[in-house]
Amino acid sequence: MTQPALEIRGLGARFGELDILKGVDLSVPFGEVHALMGPNGSGKSTLCHALMGRPGYEASGSARVAGRELLGLGIDARARAGLFEGFQYPVEIPGVELRELLAEIEQATDGGAAFWERVEAAAADLDLTAFLERPVNEGLSGGEKKRSEMLQLLAMRPKMAILDEIDSGLDIDAVREVAAAVETIRSEDRGILVITHYSRILRYMQADRIHVMMSGRIVLSGGSELADELEAKGYETLRRELGLEAAAVSDEPDDFPVQF
Repeated sequence: MTQPALEIRGLGARFGELDILKGVDLSVPFGEVHALMGPNGSGKSTLCHALMGRPGYEASGSARVAGRELLGLGIDARARAGLFEGFQYPVEIPGVELRELLAEIEQATDGGAAFWERVEAAAADLDLTAFLERPVNEGLSGGEKKRSEMLQLLAMRPKMAILDEIDSGLDIDAVREVAAAVETIRSEDRGILVITHYSRILRYMQADRIHVMMSGRIVLSGGSELADELEAKGYETLRRELGLEAAAVSDEPDDFPVQF
């Protein structure tokens, strides 16, 4: 494919009077998994919100999925253009079974004759078959919720998946499971951006490229060895080496789960 899965150029984002993203450039090719790392408040979650068109965030610059400009589109149009966001805090939907949600995805995406065959196979691969008849995310562990999102992603078949803080609040066994799930969704027809604070999840999956965000900008990119360097040095040491100003208490508003 000639266009990358995700192409961001000069992306800025504001929340009220707060300037958060300050000219982000990022490209994720089809078939690759990239990781975006950075300290708290650096703008990582705001990047997700700006790309998805979350209310309250004012974005400028350019963000394209498979060549289609996202800025100016509504949230549903961005999703139909091929963008998927995995939430840091997946929500519970009492009274709605996972199978029912997947049926809605089938109708919304015109899933085709092989939809349920693909979904059932993916559910088996993710060890989620027993959860298809249960309410979405209700009573599930953190790792099970993340794997449920991976199943929903495979049902939707997006061109670009952004997984926000996918390892947040997980124990080491769940981190391994979620890392394996990321490898399950890897595809030549899809780009993946995994957002994380820590390098631990990257020990169990293959990231093609690592990017570091600080104070609303990507300040460094490199191969998988960059995650080990960050683990050894820490973010503040890297900040000093790059000659960057000391971080504010937080450069972005506190994140919060989506409410229904």
